[in-house]
Amino acid sequence: MPPPQSTVFFIRAAPLTFALLWSSGFIAAKYAVANADPFTFLVVRFAATIVILGSIALASRAPWPASARDAGHSMAVGVLLHGGYLGGVWWAVAQGLPAGVSGLITAAQPLLTAILAAPLLGERVTPRQWCGIVGGFIGIVLVLAPRLSAVDAAALWIVAVPMIVNLAATVSVTLGTFYQKRFAAGADLRTGTCFQFIGALVVMAPLALATEALRFDLNATSLAALAWSVLGTSIAAIALLLLMIRHGELSRVAALIYLVPPLAVVEAFILLGETLSAVQLVGMAVTAAGVWLATRKA
Repeated sequence: MPPPQSTVFFIRAAPLTFALLWSSGFIAAKYAVANADPFTFLVVRFAATIVILGSIALASRAPWPASARDAGHSMAVGVLLHGGYLGGVWWAVAQGLPAGVSGLITAAQPLLTAILAAPLLGERVTPRQWCGIVGGFIGIVLVLAPRLSAVDAAALWIVAVPMIVNLAATVSVTLGTFYQKRFAAGADLRTGTCFQFIGALVVMAPLALATEALRFDLNATSLAALAWSVLGTSIAAIALLLLMIRHGELSRVAALIYLVPPLAVVEAFILLGETLSAVQLVGMAVTAAGVWLATRKA
């Protein structure tokens, strides 16, 4: 019996919806960092997400992890996927790493995923997928070219440590998706994700206490950024990501990350008045073609 039309539509819409939601997190971050210390904002974001997901889980009587080991697997995913990735990227940018350089480093995730897919999960990456993954990365370079050209190469050594931290964050999110696929794919989306953010909070709270003044200015901008970060990114986008990891090959899912920088550039053009050049438009087309090659099934 074929699935209902609504289910088919949801499955087809999930990749683009995820990319739109995930890319919007970068716009929210621009408003957030102006009103709060990065780790402090993430602590509040993770705590709010835990409260909402926990309430949803209790109200819907969602199944909780059957054992401490299952809960630990979800928490480990959270440490890698949320704590390590978001904490590392936000800290690196706050320390002066140019956004274009950060975007280029994090865009290496699909390449890293493709390299590790066979040894870690036994997934075979086809030549067509490799062409799409490499082509998508080239497109990202074009999309980020204006930002990269504005970077003083001679001064990059000043942000060498943030670059290393940003790279570590990219490795962290990549390993987090592999860990989710291998050890926590069967977890309930409500309770499993709740434990993910508990794991992330356990890591992020001590960092905020040890390194920041815990600044969080309560105003309309910071609360709007927090609301969108929690509901749009931490809950909706992560739910879509976990569903796609559960039902698809990880290398195909990772290729969707290539859509995030182009969409973020378009959103910044519309919402923040940033420029959009012809080179970036070409890069977007190349990226879209690469993602299509990397994700379409034979």
